Amino acid sequence: MKVTIDTETPDPATGLRSVIELRKLADRLERQHVSAARLAGWSWDQIGDALGVTRQAVHKKHGRT
Repeated sequence: MKVTIDTETPDPATGLRSVIELRKLADRLERQHVSAARLAGWSWDQIGDALGVTRQAVHKKHGRT
């Protein structure tokens, strides 16, 4: 499935679909890189700092994966 992200469209429906797709992409990238950081030995504090959130927030979101 090809996803189109249009950041310049004047059409609200297209723009809002693009927002959804960008959120999905950001979530996927975050999961991937948090997992890589944990495998590399990073602490939850380090990951939280890198993401601009608390250790607790990142652990709550990704601690089970």
